[in-house]
Amino acid sequence: MEPGRPGGSGPAEPGPLPRGVCGAGPAASASSLSGAEAQIQRCALAVAAVLPAGGRGERMGVPTPKQFCPILERPLISYTLQALERLCWINDIVVAVTGENMDAMKGIIQRYQHKRISLVEAGVTRHRSIFNGLKALAEGQPDAQLSKPEVVIIHDAVRPFVEEDILLKVVTAAKEHGAAGAVRPLVSTVISPSADGCLDHSLERARHRASEMPQAFLFDVIYEAYQQCSDYDLEFGTECLQLALKYCHIKAKLVEGSPDLWKVTYKQDLYAAESIIKERISEQICIVMDTEEDEAHVGHHFEEMLKNELNHVKVTSGSLCHPGRDLQQIILEQCYNFVCVNVKTSEFEETQKLLDVLKESNISILYPVVVISVHFLDHKSVPIGQEMENLMQIREFAKEVKKRNILLCGLLIYYPQVCKMLVSSDYMFCRLQF
Repeated sequence: MEPGRPGGSGPAEPGPLPRGVCGAGPAASASSLSGAEAQIQRCALAVAAVLPAGGRGERMGVPTPKQFCPILERPLISYTLQALERLCWINDIVVAVTGENMDAMKGIIQRYQHKRISLVEAGVTRHRSIFNGLKALAEGQPDAQLSKPEVVIIHDAVRPFVEEDILLKVVTAAKEHGAAGAVRPLVSTVISPSADGCLDHSLERARHRASEMPQAFLFDVIYEAYQQCSDYDLEFGTECLQLALKYCHIKAKLVEGSPDLWKVTYKQDLYAAESIIKERISEQICIVMDTEEDEAHVGHHFEEMLKNELNHVKVTSGSLCHPGRDLQQIILEQCYNFVCVNVKTSEFEETQKLLDVLKESNISILYPVVVISVHFLDHKSVPIGQEMENLMQIREFAKEVKKRNILLCGLLIYYPQVCKMLVSSDYMFCRLQF
């Protein structure tokens, strides 16, 4: 079927976290958790995930298996791993990869600092890869320190936009029913051809659903099902929910999923995934400024203008010194775009402080971070030529921080131009885009 396109609901966004932090923000209190998540914590429910990643991706039409294809210079599977490992209630993530790709996978884990990941060798088919992952959780491995979970999630390595909400729903439904899986309405009508290539019959689309991932199971249910599987099932089957029904008589609870669950299958899907990621990491801008400066300073007018003009983007304010506008918290909330307004001086000091904070936070490991250093200049006090020479150091800083995946550029604004620029939003926006 044709992959669906993302809807309005946001996923448990794959993204970097400052060192030592798990989850999308500070440790949540019990009162701030969703009902399903609170239930998982109250029951101390042990949850693990298995990702079969041994496919060769013939339909992609490229020599690299699709799970290792780069998106923004980062392998696709890394985005999926990050979406899962951000959830503290998933204890272990087992990835099944082929022997020839084992070293590459270890390199991805090390480079992007993924945590709680264990590797097993994939089988020659999808079901055999999943079975190998389940065996690792059931039997444990001395070097992986895995323990058997109560509920196991099975997810595709090439579905990077999985939402925390749908993961919670399938896990809690599996706890109650034994098995659960995400489904979506059919996009195309399914037909059955006859032996001579003519139409035999078609299915009524409204009565059927497309089975998607993630799926979740009581571990003992799905492990028993795989142990009873025939060689034919392991060789040609693809549907895990069907195995639970066939061998354990467990009727899976079907959970309506979002359009974000589509699977990267064809080459054009890589471009679609890249566009989605770019859009999501550009949804927020943080304006960093010395808040001890006079509130009447032109820098604050500049901040207000940005908030008014960029109404399709969340514009927040952060400070390197003010506890009420904590920059670390903003970084933790997945902000990758910063406008640093140097209001005390036209020098580079404030921007340098911001770059140091970004380096320490480690957020640029997974996504590029954009920093625009804004400098205001009253041409009556400093000649433009002299100031431009002073600001040439931005070039050297830009070369250095680019090695850490931080993209830095500068914007110099004349004081006499301020009034005109503040009312001429098109001009200001153009300069910012540069």
